[in-house]
Amino acid sequence: MYAQRPGRSGASAPTDWSVQSTGQARFAWEYDDGRDRLLALYQKGKDKQWDGAKRIDWDLEVDPYDPLGVPDQNLMLYGTPYWDKMSEQNKRDLRRHYASWQFSQFLHGEQGAMVCAARIVESAPDLDAKFYSATQTMDEARHAEIYARFLHEKVGMLYPINDNLQALLGDTLRDSRWDMPYLGMQVLIEGLALAAFGMLRDTTDKPLPKQILAYVMQDEARHVAFGRMALRDYYKQLTDAELREREEFVIEGCYLMRDRLRGAEVLENFGVPAKEADELSEQSEYLQLFRKLLFSRIVPCVKDIGLWGERLQQAYVDMGVFELGDSNLDLLMAQDEEIAEKLDAERFSAEESARTQEVAETIRQGAEAS
Repeated sequence: MYAQRPGRSGASAPTDWSVQSTGQARFAWEYDDGRDRLLALYQKGKDKQWDGAKRIDWDLEVDPYDPLGVPDQNLMLYGTPYWDKMSEQNKRDLRRHYASWQFSQFLHGEQGAMVCAARIVESAPDLDAKFYSATQTMDEARHAEIYARFLHEKVGMLYPINDNLQALLGDTLRDSRWDMPYLGMQVLIEGLALAAFGMLRDTTDKPLPKQILAYVMQDEARHVAFGRMALRDYYKQLTDAELREREEFVIEGCYLMRDRLRGAEVLENFGVPAKEADELSEQSEYLQLFRKLLFSRIVPCVKDIGLWGERLQQAYVDMGVFELGDSNLDLLMAQDEEIAEKLDAERFSAEESARTQEVAETIRQGAEAS
């Protein structure tokens, strides 16, 4: 059991959620043909499977009151009268709550991704898409396992799912159209996750969360690539009216996600009234930066798959992220891969060096004893 499970203002949170989904299970009896790019991605998905219990160094110590090591300036209460009145223990508690809240949303999102990936296996009309989605379902299960373990063993606190994330997941799962789990999960929620993971990966000075985030991002880069491939091909076949329906879904989802990672729930648990918590969140410079980065993975992907109508473009202008449509998404994904591989190389090179020194010391001691 987790030590604490705070909801808004300390209220207890429900422990499960049932969504009535609709749609059809599709079987594909053509086993010979498939899209080369997607099958290559499926092969990469198989080759890149890993065990979170072994690849990650769980023996690393973590201070539960400073799990991420991010600057206090990133906390939304920093610089406010509330911060000035806090004791050092209050500030330690606040750091713990923020880390718990962030990683709890990651955990809930990964479980949602696992369910959506399984849904894609069931509903996708093409066998190559079913093959890849099966590997992604395993990836997402691993991610949920890892985030749950970090929260359970290292932080000891779990926050409930944020209302906006839950709303987007519900909309994605309730839609009967087979492409909507791709659009809601692969493009929107996975795009958001990559931005949030990347921001923490590049700012934390703690080795354990850095490992977790880097390795998870290596998987997520493939998942977004899968969504782009599958949807780009399919959306070329749709009518203008059908494309506009998907764009409306994207607009609503982007506004929901823009408001998702504010953390007002945390402030309420520290005695800040709900309205003031929302206002402080909106005024946070860190939040403004995060929102900008949040869409760095989503806007170019949406444009790439062919959803770029006038109303959607205007929504991105209103959000101040329109220019991100020209971002090089392939370069960002390649960097995610390289960072994970480099981290592995550095870790295992250091471990090999330590083993070599240990063996040399053993031989030296044996020679002296003889």
